[in-house]
Amino acid sequence: MIRAIPLLAVLSVLALDTRAGENLTWPQFRGPNGDGRTDATSLPLHWSETNNVKWKTPIHGRAWSSPVVADNRVWITTASEDGRELFAVCLDARTGKVVHDLKLFTVEQPQFAHKFNTYGSPTPVIEGDRVYVTFGSPGTACLDEKTGKVLWERRDFVCNHFRGAGSSPILFQDLLIMHFDGSDYQFVAALDKVTGKTRWKVDRSIDFKDLGSDGKPTADGDFRKAFATPHVATVDGQKILISIGAKATYGYEPLTGKELWRVEERTSHSGATRPVVGRDLVYYPTGFSKGQLLAVRPNGTGDVTTSHVAWTVKRNVPCKPSLLLIEDSIYMIDDGGIASCLDAKTGQEIWRERVGGNYSASPLAAPGRLYFFSEEGKTTVVAAERQFKVLAENTLESGFMASPAVVGNALILRTKTHLYRLEE
Repeated sequence: MIRAIPLLAVLSVLALDTRAGENLTWPQFRGPNGDGRTDATSLPLHWSETNNVKWKTPIHGRAWSSPVVADNRVWITTASEDGRELFAVCLDARTGKVVHDLKLFTVEQPQFAHKFNTYGSPTPVIEGDRVYVTFGSPGTACLDEKTGKVLWERRDFVCNHFRGAGSSPILFQDLLIMHFDGSDYQFVAALDKVTGKTRWKVDRSIDFKDLGSDGKPTADGDFRKAFATPHVATVDGQKILISIGAKATYGYEPLTGKELWRVEERTSHSGATRPVVGRDLVYYPTGFSKGQLLAVRPNGTGDVTTSHVAWTVKRNVPCKPSLLLIEDSIYMIDDGGIASCLDAKTGQEIWRERVGGNYSASPLAAPGRLYFFSEEGKTTVVAAERQFKVLAENTLESGFMASPAVVGNALILRTKTHLYRLEE
């Protein structure tokens, strides 16, 4: 018995260490695979301001960027309301204590940002000992993850974001890839992630301009603006950069920027989601004003608008929240709180139910569960099944604009005012 007690203690510690080592990285917008999914099996189902809150930390400024997590650190960005000061903030994921609060850029004359947006909406991306943050054309920086030291920065990209920046960067091999879809210029840029130097830059091949009352193109306009985050997928063994612009979605070679194909969109504008890929299809909402959900076969060449769209759905399609693809089902929630389940092969509606509230944050999928986070602060948890079932409803004091992160079996949630760690 005397020997067994230390052995049991050792086994318990090993079990805890193994559990603690799982699911500890949420490195980019929408998680490890960029699809809003986690394999964590013990995320909290119920919480409130006084229940299952491990820590709650106020965040200064006003920003909608989502948290990213690695090495027990949470990184977010924030900004002053007037956009003159731009920050990166790092917190200890275990305690919520602020580790770094770094003012990265001062902007003398900030661009206009719509009141629904902020000057700190793009989500960082983290890899190894480096964190990459961008605020669009006002500035992009690479930071040392431990010390917060700025390793390189770029402030030379010209783009009028018109209503504010929203696209988050992604990493692919040795590249940092970013969208710049503004009212003046629309392009995609890939930077060397070590040095920050431009490796390639490609202009959008489709430029739909707003027309004034005289029928002539105007200088600015939503028809040239987009907020979407790129995504790299493997199609028939080939890597393709899926990139949603203002009025078209493109497939590029990620290492060169060469355009492979495009699907033009003439009924809506300003795509704002990150696409999901599976079942040999790319799925994405096309944006605002008569937006629709497209399922596209990503193996074409040139203009494939009429040849490679497998199906479309127009009913209750989100403008801002991204989709979830789980096995043969597409789950989504539109901006006005209608949740839907569609057959991923055909687009046929399986169920459609009113959850209530307004939505900008992208949903989260865990085994057997879907989490929908409203702008009013309500989270509705429903079963990830082809029969609608509400499992729980929870409310925090301030609403959600940022999308969630997961660390271990905890939710890292950013409201309009605070960052939370929720854990049972």
